[in-house]
Amino acid sequence: MPIVLERVSLFRVETALSAPLEIGFDYTRSLGPVLGRFMTGLAQRRIFGCRGSDGRVHAPPLEYDPVTYEPLTELVEVSCVGTVTTWSWQPRPLDGQPLTHPFAWALIRLDGADTAMLHTVDAGSADRMRTGMRVRVRWADSPIGHIRDIACFEPLADDSPPRPPTRCAPPAR
Repeated sequence: MPIVLERVSLFRVETALSAPLEIGFDYTRSLGPVLGRFMTGLAQRRIFGCRGSDGRVHAPPLEYDPVTYEPLTELVEVSCVGTVTTWSWQPRPLDGQPLTHPFAWALIRLDGADTAMLHTVDAGSADRMRTGMRVRVRWADSPIGHIRDIACFEPLADDSPPRPPTRCAPPAR
């Protein structure tokens, strides 16, 4: 049922109609061979990417080559360990976000991949986060073949900042 709203200005009262709007996706989509294999891998606690025509491994996998626009079919298993390439701290998580306590959103390039995936890092505090940090997947307790099978990433226990050089390299000639 429409809702009648009144808007008052200095010159007159205007009546506007309003109706509720629900946004939804009332359809289902097949994952297809590439994303289907990716999700099946997650259920097995494995991560797959795909190799593009330029040799780069995209993880998560793409359905179409970004260079040739042809379908991609060569799946490549990548590591569950990777490197944070950039990050942003989420001090107050919102309802529906992956974690209920402060965490980082990060782009993580998994070992064996040439591209990064966006996910969360449960580092405990922003002080522990850094670009270059090594992280690993924390799997959901019961994976089912859904992106949330990757509960989040967590810092590796032996991760420490790289040591600075002890001497300068000789000049190039």
